[in-house]
Amino acid sequence: MNEYIHSVSLDSEKCTGCTTCMKNCPTEAIRIRNGHAVIDSKRCIDCGECIRNCPNHAKKSSYDSFSEIEKFKYKIALPAPSLFAQFDNLEDVDYVLQGLIDIGFDDVFEVAKGAELVSAYTRIFLETEGIKKPVISTACPVVTRLIIMRFPFLKDNLIPLLPPMEVAASLARKRAMQQHPELNKEDIGVCFITPCPAKVSYIRNKFGDYESQIDLAISMSEVYFLLISAMKREKIPKVSTEAGRIGLSWAICGGEASALVNDKIIAADGIRNVISVLDQIENGNIPPVDFVELNACPGGCVGGVLTIENPYVAKNRLHTLRRYMPVSLNRVPADGYIPGDSFVGEFPGYQPLNRLSDNIGESMRLMTKIRQLRKELPGIDCGSCGAPSCRAFAEDIVLGHADQNDCLIAYRELIKQYIANYDGGEADDGK
Repeated sequence: MNEYIHSVSLDSEKCTGCTTCMKNCPTEAIRIRNGHAVIDSKRCIDCGECIRNCPNHAKKSSYDSFSEIEKFKYKIALPAPSLFAQFDNLEDVDYVLQGLIDIGFDDVFEVAKGAELVSAYTRIFLETEGIKKPVISTACPVVTRLIIMRFPFLKDNLIPLLPPMEVAASLARKRAMQQHPELNKEDIGVCFITPCPAKVSYIRNKFGDYESQIDLAISMSEVYFLLISAMKREKIPKVSTEAGRIGLSWAICGGEASALVNDKIIAADGIRNVISVLDQIENGNIPPVDFVELNACPGGCVGGVLTIENPYVAKNRLHTLRRYMPVSLNRVPADGYIPGDSFVGEFPGYQPLNRLSDNIGESMRLMTKIRQLRKELPGIDCGSCGAPSCRAFAEDIVLGHADQNDCLIAYRELIKQYIANYDGGEADDGK
């Protein structure tokens, strides 16, 4: 099995070991060792919370440089809908689309167009008999990976449709081949302009038996500054947008769900809220619903750590921008047919976060030791040991990754007891 390629990494020279990232990591993937953070690649879901919260900017996301588009003869930009929310006083998305051409792309294919198609396919899928509900969106790769690692019983609830960026990538490549038959497949570079590191990881790794159609993932923040200097507001761009209000709305929490024309929906944003909703679904403590949209970033994709603008300012801009847009520019045949190449295929297998051993008997033995040791610890989850909680610290000790003396609270009490006994001994000698 190939090792998962992560897009979130640590710059140890900037890290001070302050524990902020450790306390904010939703999967307890971070420990503090030898004065700086260490990321456990098996637990990391590339949500970007450590990047968002690190006061020293020691966490970073890897992505492709814009200059790498030059290795392709024909360059296609896939702008995520959240890109349009980064610009102040933008009245027409065509200015941004023209700007992408001006900075070096040969064609632009909006992910919003793919989103409108996926919305239509989802409406059809929800009418299918025998599917497991609630159906959970796979648009956010953080959520999909989290379910595979932590909520295996909800895996069958995941909608088996490709996310909009992949649908857009496939259609963009097909269009380029039709319009330019002289090009080989290797000549065409499909470049996604991403708002978050999770989508970079999705593109770089095989997702089950599916391999991404995207060649490069470029940071939205890098493209933003290139566009600012290239966009000419005094020049009226040609009308080229192929998406409407529905596609643009996918950038914000609730945008995907609102396109389904269904009252039995839930939409939540922020990784803590996502985990809470998944817990309730798994435990059966949620009212009957048909569809659940979950976004790991606050506000939705507009809150990705590779964006520029405050997510709530960006959300307001999108509301203004889409006001005069048509509802949708993309329709599917009325026969209820979903193209076969729009399906994911097989999702990745269960990858448990807390597997202690491959042997169930050994796992039970280790779990018992962890519970016993947890009772001996202070239980205040202070993080001074380098683990996010006393329970996590107990697990680290049992697995041989930490020493019980790393608990400063318990060690302090031990020293106090030693001093008290020592002083008591001296007093006895004085008698």
